[in-house]
Amino acid sequence: MNSSYLSLGSNMGNREQNLKEAVSALMKEPDIQIENISSIYETDPVGYTEQDCFLNIALQVKTSLRPEELLSKCQQIEIELGRKREIRWGPRTIDLDILLYNHENIETESLVIPHPRMHERAFVLVPLLELNPALLIPGFSEPLPVILDAIPDKEGVRLWKRKNGEDAFALFES
Repeated sequence: MNSSYLSLGSNMGNREQNLKEAVSALMKEPDIQIENISSIYETDPVGYTEQDCFLNIALQVKTSLRPEELLSKCQQIEIELGRKREIRWGPRTIDLDILLYNHENIETESLVIPHPRMHERAFVLVPLLELNPALLIPGFSEPLPVILDAIPDKEGVRLWKRKNGEDAFALFES
């Protein structure tokens, strides 16, 4: 089994419900096991800022899928949940990104792991740190807390709904 970390975000419609539906879709996949789910964070938009705030979470998963297959599943879930790619970094019903896959560096035409710019984005690192504060990004010598400290927009990430210990899945049960 491979270890992977995913980032999920939504800023259109019922943001929390969009996250729940994406997590539920991942849970139904026989080749993906969700190991851990972060709290939900509300975050200011980055890049294209003329849009609503996002809700973001991070997931730790085990999977028998290869990286490209996992990407395909994530994109399929995005489409099923109404994702339309119209504006770069624009509003979206759901966004599923592969952040890390094992401790590998992967670069193909359609996939780059570690996710490019993850080290620049507090909305990715804060939930990720909650899951595993000792996690290292391949190619970086600094631990995640040091990388996060260097990011100027940390105040744009606010705890929205805290997970309660082992009740992380309760956030996403229907």
